[in-house]
Amino acid sequence: MKRMKPLALALAVACAANASAQQAPAPQEKGPAAADAMLHALDVHYPTPYRAMDAAEVKAVLDRVFDYLDRVTPAEVIDQRTGAPITDLSQPDPNAVLKPGDFRLTSYEWGVTYMGMLAAGAATGDRRYTDYTIRRHQLLARLTKTYLPGVAADREHAAAPIKSFLNPHALDDAGALCHSFLKAQVAGSPVDYTQLIAICGDFVTKKEYRLKDGTLARGGPDGRGGVKMRPLPDTLWLDDMFMGVPTIAWLGKATGDRKYYDDAARQVLQFSRRMFDPQLGLYMHGYVEGMRDHPALHWARANGWAVMSMVEILEVLPRDHKDYPAVLAQLRAHIKGLARYQTKEGFWHQLIDRNDTYQETSATAIYAYAIARAVNRGHVDAQAYGPMANLAWNAVAGKVQPNGQIEGICVGTGMAFDPAFYAFRPTSVKAAHGYGPALLAGAEIIAMNRKFKFGPNDSGLMYQGVRE
Repeated sequence: MKRMKPLALALAVACAANASAQQAPAPQEKGPAAADAMLHALDVHYPTPYRAMDAAEVKAVLDRVFDYLDRVTPAEVIDQRTGAPITDLSQPDPNAVLKPGDFRLTSYEWGVTYMGMLAAGAATGDRRYTDYTIRRHQLLARLTKTYLPGVAADREHAAAPIKSFLNPHALDDAGALCHSFLKAQVAGSPVDYTQLIAICGDFVTKKEYRLKDGTLARGGPDGRGGVKMRPLPDTLWLDDMFMGVPTIAWLGKATGDRKYYDDAARQVLQFSRRMFDPQLGLYMHGYVEGMRDHPALHWARANGWAVMSMVEILEVLPRDHKDYPAVLAQLRAHIKGLARYQTKEGFWHQLIDRNDTYQETSATAIYAYAIARAVNRGHVDAQAYGPMANLAWNAVAGKVQPNGQIEGICVGTGMAFDPAFYAFRPTSVKAAHGYGPALLAGAEIIAMNRKFKFGPNDSGLMYQGVRE
């Protein structure tokens, strides 16, 4: 028997290994194949796994994140002088504080994490995720009942373990937390959210500064006759399209009052009119009303907040609302724009259109979530965007370490009009911004890959139809 040459043997092995994955037409000629016949089927070593993860694989990643977060975010109150637990929360104690952990239970990042835990619980059926959020929401509700009267009576001097929430000064103090309360309430959480939603919903809808046309903004009056510099007067931060607008929309869902839907849709369109570049399909991070030129820095996480805002709003905005088509069209335009900039490793750059900036994890996780959610809801085509969402998730999953910490997350970031500011922002596993998005992304990928099948077709990861 004649021995095969090494190249021919390698090709034969490649053909056999990929036979089920290839759907190219079979050769019509008889006899030995030419050496180039199956080069396209050679093994490729992708830096990021090039396939769709099954639910068990995704959950294994999420479980590592959960175990870490559950360990380092205790739902406990202690005496700040002694460190002793305070179990009786029925009476205010001026020395009571939340037990410190790696992350703050009342930050906007943790509002996103609460939503991620709810989503992970729903996708996996694992009650630990759901209970994580309910337990901490319950603690916040108990503390609100006890400490709100004192804070309301003396906002400057009263002490409270969650004073930033009870006396909010910015959307960051209220919006994402409120969003998590509303989603949990609609999902049937047993917590009494009445006081919680009254505080944060009132701040978002009535107290946060707005431009003359009603757009949420920063840099309004400081209460002392001056103007807040955030960083300049009358400044729009793209972040606030998420920090406030979904809460407004979900108040519509919770109350049935369509004025909230009107406001939420108007916010999306007014932010977009000022800040979205239709040629690039990207948003600038900051905009100052009345300024002639606006240097367009397309910061990744801010674009993530924008696209996440739109999928969250469309979740509750009635389809017969007059602005539903416009919000949907804006979401599609943004996702189409983002698609142009995904890297070969599955990430997006810190400044999306600047490949000399690092590949950033939290934004990639948000895009994985928002694109997969848009696919699952039929807002965009599964054929075009499902593989992209899978690649993005795989990239994020590769940043989850064995101990559950996530690498490559940009730390908190202000607004600037130069690229150096964004390009040199540090990353840290203690940056809270990536954990909620990672949970949301994994949960939505589980849902997407249960609904649709993605697999190799002539070597490419492709949509293969709706699952039975």
